[in-house]
Amino acid sequence: MSSTLQVQARQESTKGELRRIRSAGQVPGVVYGKGLDSPARIVIDGKDLAAVLRSQSNSVIEIDVPGAGKQPVMLSDLQRDPISRKIMHIDFHRIDMNQKVTTAARLDITGVSPGEKEGGMLQLVAHEVEIECYPKDIPDTIRVDVSQLGVGDHLTIGELKFPEGVVATQDPETVIVAVLAPQKERTEEELDAMDDKAEEDRKHSEAATAVDKG
Repeated sequence: MSSTLQVQARQESTKGELRRIRSAGQVPGVVYGKGLDSPARIVIDGKDLAAVLRSQSNSVIEIDVPGAGKQPVMLSDLQRDPISRKIMHIDFHRIDMNQKVTTAARLDITGVSPGEKEGGMLQLVAHEVEIECYPKDIPDTIRVDVSQLGVGDHLTIGELKFPEGVVATQDPETVIVAVLAPQKERTEEELDAMDDKAEEDRKHSEAATAVDKG
């Protein structure tokens, strides 16, 4: 946990009070989870929150609540204004650092595929992989080395190298990246896969906006 968010406790708010909070550049939120008798309502500075989410969206975040001390949490849900994209509300889940958690880790493509040099197209089928580990072991990214992939080759989750203590929870045969043949040589199945990827990229782009814009 490299960052600590300073938050303030708040009472259950009316719509008018929530508008006042947001107008002041703050974000209302709720903390759920272990060790809490009931959900804790909080208020966070919007700029501080956006900065932390850009760097630690899938990691453990520490929040400092006056009267309750520092609490380890993970992002549970985030709501944005559909037009301005400002963060409107956020939910955190308090975790136990001594118990394993399941979360998503982003994939980081490294190397240059020989297949691309031959005219092939590198297709990233998945942008993240679901993992299980202790909170302290959550990696920033999972490295995907494509430097050995020729045209027609692919990598599966089972072929990835995970840090010690980190395991994938998805089917190890799931393909995450492939090198398609040059366009004039592509089969109908590969062209269909490209269409599916375009749709998946659109969805991932929309999901990423929930964290990357602030």
